[in-house]
Parts: sequence; structure tokens; C-alpha cells
Amino acid sequence: MISIDYILGCMTNEKNYFVDMWETCVDDHKKRYNRVKLRNVLKKMEDFGYIKKYGHKNDAYYEKSYHQSIEDTVGFINNVIFTYESKLKTALKHLENKNIFVDISKNLNSYKLSKFAKDDYESLLDGMSGLFELSSSILWAKERSDDDKLKKELANCFKQIKAFLDDTNQKLIRYKKTNEIILLQRDFANKIPKLGYLKL
Repeated sequence: MISIDYILGCMTNEKNYFVDMWETCVDDHKKRYNRVKLRNVLKKMEDFGYIKKYGHKNDAYYEKSYHQSIEDTVGFINNVIFTYESKLKTALKHLENKNIFVDISKNLNSYKLSKFAKDDYESLLDGMSGLFELSSSILWAKERSDDDKLKKELANCFKQIKAFLDDTNQKLIRYKKTNEIILLQRDFANKIPKLGYLKL
């Protein structure tokens, strides 16, 4: 995982080129991050409205993004929420009445994804991961804000995401066996980042 605050702290220039950021941003062991993984994190930060990308590949550079008003901020977040919710609804529609895992061992350490559910399940996990990270980002932004109105709006956005994820979870496990429910919950738990962090 990598902290949103750390990435923003690495952006010390008006134009922050990817190559420079790759050389500047290092992990706890002072090692550079994998280029592809760093690009993916920067893409998430762009999706969440923290930065804006210009250019392509190694010529790409990033600028910190600032919304003009609370309404702009909340409107942007709601658009992101809608995108992930739509993805999850589509995947869930195909998974509710299907076995997702097959050949499950008694100790649950060995299993396979059903070939009939694989694509939809991966899409579901991707959408859930996005909403978990967005929630982490929202709570982090809420903690850092001094604006009571913005904090209230961010809290409402978080409640909306939580309610949707709870509902999705209940629908998904409704007709599943106990062993499959345990595997689902295990997968979901692995997608939850620390507050203010994004998965690499």
C-alpha cells in the first residue's frame, strides 16, 4: 500500500513528470516502486480527483487538482461512486444465483473459481476494491478538512458507499453455502486498505 499524502508530498513542482516521481517516490526500504504499479496508483489518484494527468507515457506529467467549490468536490465524488456502483450491480446480477467457487477443500485452503463466474467475480472484486479505496480516501480527506460543511458532505458520501456495499454483500451471500461465504468474506477483507492509503 502507499499513502495518498506521500504521493502528494512527492509532487513538489507545478509539473511533476512521471520519471521524476518514479525516481523520488520510494518505499520504506528506500527502493523505487514498480513502474506499472506506480502508474496504477497515480491513475487511481486521478480517478479520485487528487491529481490531473497531461501527456503520454514517459512525457506524462501530473499536477495537483483543486476543486473550485464543495459542490464540485461532492459532484465529482458522486460520479465516481456511480461508476463503481454500476460496475458492481452488473457483476452482482450475474453472480447472485451462481456458484463462484468450486472444488473447495475442507480446510478452505484449496479451491477454484468457477469458469462460469470468473469474469464477473473479478469485475465485482475490482469494483469493491475501488469503493473501499474511495471510502479510505474520503475519510482521509474528511479528517484533514477544516470546513464543517465539506466534512458533513464527505460523511454522507461515505455512508452512501457503506450502505451500498452492505446491501451488495447481503445479496451476494444470500444463497451461498457457508464455505463459499467464508471465502467471499476473506477476499473482500483483503481489498480493504488503511485509512488514506491505496493498494499497489
